[in-house]
Amino acid sequence: MEKSEKYITDERTGLKYELVGDYYFIAGNDEPKDNQPIGIWGQRRLHYIKQYNRIFYTQLLLSGKLNDHLADINDQSEDMFFRLVKQIAHREGVTEQLKVENQMEWVRRMNNIQARVMEIINTDLIYK
Repeated sequence: MEKSEKYITDERTGLKYELVGDYYFIAGNDEPKDNQPIGIWGQRRLHYIKQYNRIFYTQLLLSGKLNDHLADINDQSEDMFFRLVKQIAHREGVTEQLKVENQMEWVRRMNNIQARVMEIINTDLIYK
């Protein structure tokens, strides 16, 4: 029986593997960053690609880039959400003054703005 190399590098993914016993495991520094938070937007993206784009999902999973992709989508979506809500509220005159004068109207209009922004994000980032 021949002795295997202690470390090997997968040329396709660029990940470095270490021989531990009879098996190769991802070497310490090349491990995927699983500690990145995946929020609601990342969860939606994961559900979508698992159900409707299985090839893309499998490619990300096998390359070790799934979590990074989901965290990136989540960050982009959150940034876009807050930016668009602020811009649309300003454009439509939904201000703190309205909140003081008529709270129910302010809540109704903000909920409407947030629902529209969620649809924009779903269309542009999540379900594409």
